[in-house]
Amino acid sequence: MPPTFLSSPETFAAFVAAWESGTLPKSEWTHAAHVAICACYTIRYKQSAFDHMKTGIISHNEAVGTLNGSDSGYHETLTRFWSNIIAASANPTHDSWQAACHAVAKFGEARTLHTAYYTFDVVRSPEARQTWIAPDATHRHGKNPP
Repeated sequence: MPPTFLSSPETFAAFVAAWESGTLPKSEWTHAAHVAICACYTIRYKQSAFDHMKTGIISHNEAVGTLNGSDSGYHETLTRFWSNIIAASANPTHDSWQAACHAVAKFGEARTLHTAYYTFDVVRSPEARQTWIAPDATHRHGKNPP
């Protein structure tokens, strides 16, 4: 079952607006929420979607009291990794709600997909949190890293 924030285009627009304004509760900023916003931004901002995600995540973290530091908050490598994955599989629609629904259906439960592309614990790496580290492993299904 899709998250409630995807129940309608209007509900999703309100969800995006709450996230952008920093009023979305921290508990609602889930992996599926990240995926949905990224898909929305892929449609909305095209080539600059990653930059908007980065700025938005940092701002949202600050709004809800999450420290963006060497061991918490914004994660450069995972944000860029997921931005690349979602952009590569984006639904060709021009509708951000439909793109978000598609992305969440495909990746909303795939929190650990990055482990197929990295040979180290990228989540816990302070270096990966601060700077982009490209995938260093071939995907288990033979696909090149994003």
